[in-house]
Amino acid sequence: MSNPIRTATTALLGLAAAAAGGALLLSAPEATAAALAPSTVTIQAEGTDLFGKVNSTRALCKADRNVIVYKQVGVRGGGNDIRFAMDTTDSDGDWNTGNTGTEGRFYAKVTKNSQCNADFSPTIRATR
Repeated sequence: MSNPIRTATTALLGLAAAAAGGALLLSAPEATAAALAPSTVTIQAEGTDLFGKVNSTRALCKADRNVIVYKQVGVRGGGNDIRFAMDTTDSDGDWNTGNTGTEGRFYAKVTKNSQCNADFSPTIRATR
């Protein structure tokens, strides 16, 4: 013979456990986001050849990272900077656009991925 009070209590405990498990699943992405490794990107110019390096405490955050080079127009980040060039880092974190033939002020951004944070370099000036 079944006890209705015991059955209701068991059902409520099951719902509470499922809700707690759901709460753990919802908080999992936050734990992953906190685990992103810091990254830094540098930019240099030799004439109008732009190059730099991506560094990180996590080795896999150096290789195969997308680096976007922006040509600064006016105030940095003013909304009118031009996406100028892009490269992917080699296994050591090095990237190079080659000789662009363009003078001006430039900065680089390394994009975020599932393991690594994004970063922006300081602005540099390229001249012939």
